[in-house]
Amino acid sequence: ETLQAMERCGNRMSSHTESASFLQTLTGRLPTKKLFHEELALQWVVSSGSVREGALQQAWFFFELMVKSIIHHLYFADRLESPRKNRFPERFMDDITALVSTIAGDIVSRFQKDLELVERLNTSLAFFLNDLLSVMDRGFVFTLIRTYWKQVSMKLYALQNPTLESLRLDFLRIVSSHEHYVTLNLPCSLLTPPASPSPSVSSATSQSSGFSTHVQDQKIANMFELCVPFREQHYLAGLVLSELSVILDPDNEGMFGLHKKVVSVVHNLLSSHDSDPRYADPEVKARVAMLYLPLIGIVMETLLQLHDFTEAHNQWGRPGCPQGAAVSSGGEETEGEGNSMINQTVAMAIAGTSTASPMSRPSSFLLNSQASRQHGSFSAESSRSLLICLLWVLKNADELVLQKWFTDLSVSQLNRLLDLLYLCVSCFEYKAHVVFTMQGKKAFERMNSLTFKKSKDMKAKLEEAILGSIGARQEMVRRSRGQLERSPSGSAFGSQENLRWRKDMTHWRQNSERMDKTRAELEHEALIDGNLATEANLIILDTLEIIVQTVSVTESKESILGGVLKVLLHSMACNQSALYLQHCFATQRALVSKFPELLFEEETEQCADLCLRLLRSCSSSISTIRSHASASLYLLMRQNFEIGNNFARVKMQVTMSLSSLVGTSQNFNEEFLRRSLKTILTYAEEDLELRETTFPDQVQDLVFNLHMILSDTVKMKEHQEDPEMLVDLMYRIAKGYQTSPDLRLTWLQNMAGKHSERNNHAEAAQCLVHSAALVAEYLSMLEDRKYLPVGCVTFQNISSNVLEESAVSDDVVSPDEEGICSGKYFTEVGLVGLLEQAAASFSMAGMYEAVNEVYKVLIPIHEANRDAKKLSTIHGKLQEAFSKIVHQSTGWERMFGTYFRVGFYGSKFGDLDEQEFVYKEPAITKLAEISHRLESFYGERFGEDQVEVIKDSNPVDKCKLDPNKAFIQITYVEPYFDTYEMKDRITYFDKNYNLRRFVYCTPFTLDGRAHGDLHEQFKRKTILTTSHAFPYIKTRINIIHKEEIISTPIEVAIEDMQKKTRELAVATHREQPDAKMLQMLLQGSVGATVNQGPLEVAQVFLNEIPADPKLFRHHNKLRLCFKEFIMRCGEAVEKNKHLIASDQKEYQHELKKNYNRLRESLRPMLERKIPELYKPIIRPRLENRDSFKRLSFRRAPEENS
Repeated sequence: ETLQAMERCGNRMSSHTESASFLQTLTGRLPTKKLFHEELALQWVVSSGSVREGALQQAWFFFELMVKSIIHHLYFADRLESPRKNRFPERFMDDITALVSTIAGDIVSRFQKDLELVERLNTSLAFFLNDLLSVMDRGFVFTLIRTYWKQVSMKLYALQNPTLESLRLDFLRIVSSHEHYVTLNLPCSLLTPPASPSPSVSSATSQSSGFSTHVQDQKIANMFELCVPFREQHYLAGLVLSELSVILDPDNEGMFGLHKKVVSVVHNLLSSHDSDPRYADPEVKARVAMLYLPLIGIVMETLLQLHDFTEAHNQWGRPGCPQGAAVSSGGEETEGEGNSMINQTVAMAIAGTSTASPMSRPSSFLLNSQASRQHGSFSAESSRSLLICLLWVLKNADELVLQKWFTDLSVSQLNRLLDLLYLCVSCFEYKAHVVFTMQGKKAFERMNSLTFKKSKDMKAKLEEAILGSIGARQEMVRRSRGQLERSPSGSAFGSQENLRWRKDMTHWRQNSERMDKTRAELEHEALIDGNLATEANLIILDTLEIIVQTVSVTESKESILGGVLKVLLHSMACNQSALYLQHCFATQRALVSKFPELLFEEETEQCADLCLRLLRSCSSSISTIRSHASASLYLLMRQNFEIGNNFARVKMQVTMSLSSLVGTSQNFNEEFLRRSLKTILTYAEEDLELRETTFPDQVQDLVFNLHMILSDTVKMKEHQEDPEMLVDLMYRIAKGYQTSPDLRLTWLQNMAGKHSERNNHAEAAQCLVHSAALVAEYLSMLEDRKYLPVGCVTFQNISSNVLEESAVSDDVVSPDEEGICSGKYFTEVGLVGLLEQAAASFSMAGMYEAVNEVYKVLIPIHEANRDAKKLSTIHGKLQEAFSKIVHQSTGWERMFGTYFRVGFYGSKFGDLDEQEFVYKEPAITKLAEISHRLESFYGERFGEDQVEVIKDSNPVDKCKLDPNKAFIQITYVEPYFDTYEMKDRITYFDKNYNLRRFVYCTPFTLDGRAHGDLHEQFKRKTILTTSHAFPYIKTRINIIHKEEIISTPIEVAIEDMQKKTRELAVATHREQPDAKMLQMLLQGSVGATVNQGPLEVAQVFLNEIPADPKLFRHHNKLRLCFKEFIMRCGEAVEKNKHLIASDQKEYQHELKKNYNRLRESLRPMLERKIPELYKPIIRPRLENRDSFKRLSFRRAPEENS
């Protein structure tokens, strides 16, 4: 009999049958009068006081005992085959109802006082109901669950308590772990499922009852909403999804800590369905997925709370947000991030890359993102799990059902779904790759933030799956033996915040977590990540296909298709597998083929973005990707040509995209791209339909242009390590596009990016100002708005160089032409964006005066748009800028740069031979530093013994140089201003901005020596003029003019004395005098040790009146210089008297004595005047008024002599 029982009921019955046969052997008959489980239920219900308390303490035991007794009774009474409704008397079912109700009441009333007991009680009750689902009428058990749910919900309604919510969640998790969970939810199917892999009591009846229930088709909307019909039909699934909805509700702030827990409950359920062989058939799986369709809506509602995976998406191809580009949607947040300046995507943006707010989310509904996120976002881990659940449902749901639902959705809801898919693309991007060095050592790089938790989570998930599959009873037994007290938390994912058995115990720690993983493990992880990324993206692609099929017949298809394209482009920008890209390109081709006007008329920016993505894939090292990308690019051109017999726009955008790629991408492979271009050319030549048109010629023309850009790429790669040469080359390319505003703008942006990388913020700002001037020039042709700048002229206060952006030559293109000025920067918003970036760069460069000039152009635009918020921000920034100017008025606090003349001599330099430049180096760069840098760089290039630095600054005679060597001459130069210029150049900024002339001095003597005695010391002053003013869009500028002035010994002496006098005057009259500086200057002027300085100059040049009358004026000028010098020395000595401490009185006395001695020594020389210079001028006599007889002033001396 025992053997029959085991065969009939499976292993789980063995313990019951053994005890039953023992009882029968002992008494010789089965118990008939009172059934143990009925009596136990009755006594428990009526118990009170300490008995009831004791029963509650050990509730798990009594529940377990009751279940065993029930099964024991059913088996021996042969009731396992009878209908469930007839198995138990009503009084027993009433007792069970009362028992569950009172225990639910205990849980609700005592959870704040005795949490440990309530946690145990809650879990025990859940396992009890789980077991009853296998033996009692399901409707009755659902009534019991509803009883519990009602009581807890009422309490939660009155008191929002996360602890109680957590208890309810644990209860639901255990009840839902039933092996027939899917069948219990009546997945409205006529299919008969396969047998259970581990059949338990009455498995057959458990399964057949659900799947055979015929339910009429519901309305589609009801299937996707947590409405009453859905929750009535799919009771447990409805509870699970309701919990998810309640806890994830952004207004439910107190439940924030339960996010991970509730998501893991859903995640584990779906994991168990996915791995269950009963549901392997796609049709069955579609029915299972139907139970979770409302999940899609729930996740859509929580979109703004999800972790923003796009923030970490710094990949080259991401739709980025160059700081000013987000002006229209980001505003202050964007400007706040200005310190990062131009990110790597800045040039790419010119090609029309979509931009969004700083969060880089793509859509319409993100306008109030900051406010929406105030409740706190989900963790990356919870978000990832939730998105996996979403993708599972989308993958397995019936395509027709999804399609019908999408038809009912509004445009905004569909856009929200697309935003969700956009986020999924970023979330599941493949971010792990193993790098092996030549020696075979591994270097592992992980960019995924979830990596460190992954193995811990995987183990926890595995344990959870195991616990779920071995059934409730074994877990109960294990728990009763106290094992779970020492094991990980029973909650899903092993989450440590909800340890249910012993909260006061030390949290369990995983000791097996290792960071030193083997190569095989790393490769396996990378493989799993890669497979997940491919699977996730293919699901997203399938969903996009369904959306396209749905909306293609609707009126609002344009806005939706734009969103589809955005997600598609974003997925192309991420790291993708070759398999996915093939499908992705196929979808893209179909989309362009079906809706050509979408790309070429509606979403022109995305057309440019697509060109960029396709070109990037055309340079892939994988041939299949190249062939697909080439086909896509060719069909894009063909489609554009067929629409208007002209593909100027695509032609321009492809060229701009390649320019961006070349300018910004480090690992760009031009060889592979050349192969792809050859493929495109072949397509064009062999396209029979278009052979008679101009299309093949136009393709050939485009391919030729692209090859030209690629040859620039090769040169740029050669000069990758030479920043000046690289920027020069980019400058030359930009110059070549003078007649193509879009391309010139692209290259100006490329240059700005390079300067930003090297922290040359002033040069980056100049590139942006030039870009803005170029845009303004063409915008003024397109739009007649008084508040917009009229062109380059408006910007000349910011930089005199900007006039070169003028569009006045004969070959300037019209902005109305197809494909010209089609980039998004040729708009008012684009102009504002460029100017805001420029202001941010000037601010970082410390050039606050230039910030003011930029805002002078911006303010009228914002005033015209009545944008008070922007104006408020701008005036705040201006106040900040002017405050900094006030506090840094002397200029020492902000150094703008150091300048050097650099000459290159020798055939090894190629184009640079005999070229001279002025280099702008960072502030306080020493001559030795730039010498070492250039010598090292060219030494590496030509060989260290082949490069020599010329130490002096004398003119170079190339004939005397070794023709086989490379020579570099470096000289420190200073800005040079004429006397009249100094009236306008008052501040430190004025003297360091818009600089075109520089000077350096070379001392020499007539006999060839550099230095000699005072009376033979000459000086050569060389004034250099550059082609453009500093700061410019590059850091070295050609010298176009050189002028030399020779100073005689007495003129050298005059300059030296004037300089000394000036320094003394400045030090004496400072608002906050510096005693040390003043004393140092006095020491050099009147100190006993240096009396030979000024005194010797006076003795050499003033001791005697020169014999040559030509030197009279110089002699007199030097005498006057000395008079002023002595006066300034006297002032300085007096000033020092008030600054010294008491212990310096003797030093002051010595200074005064030295000063008096110097004054007395100089007095005879200073009082000696040259009589010829002081003769009175003879006035003409008044009577001789005849003009012919009037004496000239010049002849007067002759007549009187």
